[in-house]
Amino acid sequence: MKVLLTRPEGRNQAMAEQLKNKGVDFIVTPLLAVAATLSPIEAHQLSQADSIIFISTNAVHFAAQSLKGQFPNCRYYAVGQATADALTQYNIQAEVAPENSQDSEGLLSLSSLAEIQHQRIIIVRGVGGRETIAEKLTLRQAKVNYWEVYQRVMPKLDAQSVCSHWQAAQIDTIVVTSGEVLVNLINLVPKELFAWLQSCHIIVPSHRVEQRAKTAGLCHVTNANGANTQAVLQALSL
Repeated sequence: MKVLLTRPEGRNQAMAEQLKNKGVDFIVTPLLAVAATLSPIEAHQLSQADSIIFISTNAVHFAAQSLKGQFPNCRYYAVGQATADALTQYNIQAEVAPENSQDSEGLLSLSSLAEIQHQRIIIVRGVGGRETIAEKLTLRQAKVNYWEVYQRVMPKLDAQSVCSHWQAAQIDTIVVTSGEVLVNLINLVPKELFAWLQSCHIIVPSHRVEQRAKTAGLCHVTNANGANTQAVLQALSL
């Protein structure tokens, strides 16, 4: 097994350390970059929120920068364990989606989000993130607003050079931790190398991304049910 790690710059260390400890060869090529947006939120919106939902670790970090680490006193939720862990750095204990379903659907299954009529909920995410959570909470008669604290961009890479490097290194397993990374991966690989990509084992974080990968023609796809290191290691059978 030779693994490709694709998280944004600075976000691959934990996984790389685990692979190194287990004697598994890997390459790191970030396929997603993130940058802060100029999208402030009114202080009163945060102070009046009943609950704040964080979609990702990036959402936590960029919100913390904007708030200078001063988070309001309310109930917190995290879609995945990695996001919940990021919140603990700011002394926030968030309720997290079940371990076997760390995605939008898993979060929505939490009993504390079942009866939320008229509650004020803020979803912290990147620009253009998934809509499922807001749609379902609105149907449950919650008052939902977004705070988009970062945007995703594709790093500047030479497709032919990068993909040739992956092939030369005999990469056969690719860890994809979001739908955006999957799209960037598929767009990056030249058509003449798509058969190679189809031969790789693709690890994805959710059923939604799994379906998107299969629709794109990828054959060997495993849903890790989470983007955290432990979930990915289990999907790799390590």
